[in-house]
Amino acid sequence: MPVCFYAFQSVFKDFDNKEVTPNEIKAMFGPSETEIIRENLMDSNHDKAIELYYEKYSEKHQELVPKNEEINDLLLFLKREGYKLGIVTGKACRSLFISLDCLNMKNLFDVIITGDDVSTPKPHPEGLEKALAQLNIDNTDTIFLGDSDADILAGKQANIHTIGVQWLPNYQTLEFGVQPDQMLSNINEFVQALKITGVNNGKGM
Repeated sequence: MPVCFYAFQSVFKDFDNKEVTPNEIKAMFGPSETEIIRENLMDSNHDKAIELYYEKYSEKHQELVPKNEEINDLLLFLKREGYKLGIVTGKACRSLFISLDCLNMKNLFDVIITGDDVSTPKPHPEGLEKALAQLNIDNTDTIFLGDSDADILAGKQANIHTIGVQWLPNYQTLEFGVQPDQMLSNINEFVQALKITGVNNGKGM
C-alpha cells in the first residue's frame, strides 16, 4: 500500500493540485487504479494521469515495498506441497506485474485475476469464481486469504472458506465488519493449520 499511496498522491497533486491522505485513498479502493483515477480525478487528462501513476509506482517500488522473506517462504512451501496458488486482486494488471517482477514472484501463481479482468470488483465474487473456473477447483477445496472487508465478503459470497489475515506490515482492516471463518495474525499459525488439516484433494489456495 505505501507505493500505491505515493503514486496516487503524486497524481492528485500534479493534476488536481490536491493533497490526499492514505485514508482518503483507501476509501477509493475497490476498482483498479486506472478506474480510481478515472472516477475521482477532476482533471480530464486521465490517460496522462494513469501513465504518471505507473511511472511513480515503478519509481518507488523497491524503496517502499521491501521483500518479505516470510511471505516468499510461505509461497514456496505451498508450491512444494502441491497447492495451486491464485491471486484475486483489485489492482490493475500493469501494476500487479510491476510488483510481481520487483518481488521475484512472477512464476509462483497458477491463476491471476486482476481488476482489469472483472466487470464487478470485490466484494462481488466474480473474480473468485473466475479463478476457481480457471483452476478447475471446487469452492469446497479452496481457501481464500484476505486483509479487507471486501475480501471477506467476496469469499463468503463465493462460499469459500475465508481467512482474515493481519500478518502484513500494512494490512487494510483492523476489525472486520464481516466475520471471517478464521482469523490469523501470523504466518506460522497458517502453516501449522495446513500441516494438520490441509485442504481437500483439490489443494486450491
